[in-house]
Amino acid sequence: MSTDGSKITLTGHLQEFRSRLLKSIIAVVVATVVSFFITRYVLDIATMPIPGVDLIYVNVTEMISVYMKVAIYSGIVLALPYIIYQGVMFVAPALKRNEKVYLYVLLPSVLLTFAVGVLFAYFVLLPPALNFLIEPPFAQGIAEPQIRIESYISVIIKLVFALGLVFEIPIVIFFLSKIGVVNSQMLAKYRKFAIIGAFVLAAIITPTFDPINQSLVAVPVIVLYEVGIWLSKLARREKKEPAAVEAEA
Repeated sequence: MSTDGSKITLTGHLQEFRSRLLKSIIAVVVATVVSFFITRYVLDIATMPIPGVDLIYVNVTEMISVYMKVAIYSGIVLALPYIIYQGVMFVAPALKRNEKVYLYVLLPSVLLTFAVGVLFAYFVLLPPALNFLIEPPFAQGIAEPQIRIESYISVIIKLVFALGLVFEIPIVIFFLSKIGVVNSQMLAKYRKFAIIGAFVLAAIITPTFDPINQSLVAVPVIVLYEVGIWLSKLARREKKEPAAVEAEA
């Protein structure tokens, strides 16, 4: 459905999707060009969690490749508000009036929770994870670490972006509860599967095999899921209250 209530054909949906996607790609390209000038500072921040370790590169094009990779991901982060806006505008015609309101209200929270996830990854997860990887306790004194910057940056990007997305769980659950896709009873019923999934996800995200570092990811995911259940109850209760008032009237 379009904003005026008329139906949109499949071709129209595809054209709209292509237009939104093209605008998002252009935004990322522009943001990447801008971020290219601050990439050096981003790299300085990214290497702070490993003091005393000198990063190296061994291939002729490796440093350029790392610099461009960081610039591109920085551009994605800078363009993220606009990308989210394009996604919202694409799905908005399919939503009811009140569902659109919920979506618009939650947009700032999406950016905020992503930022919180990034900060959690940088300050809480990275230091112990990197210490374990670079100087594992069972391999002390065997060899001196020589860390390639490409390997290091790949680990950083994976963790930071993954945790940023993971921290969106409560917001997604709240919105889905608002539009009636899920409810707290359903979420509580599948809690044990969510806990198992949290540790599977932690094993995929974390580059280490030790349970301590994996728990640093799994426990927040479980907590976020529980927060999502509580927000789901809140969302459904807020939805029922207006209906109850109308019934009494």
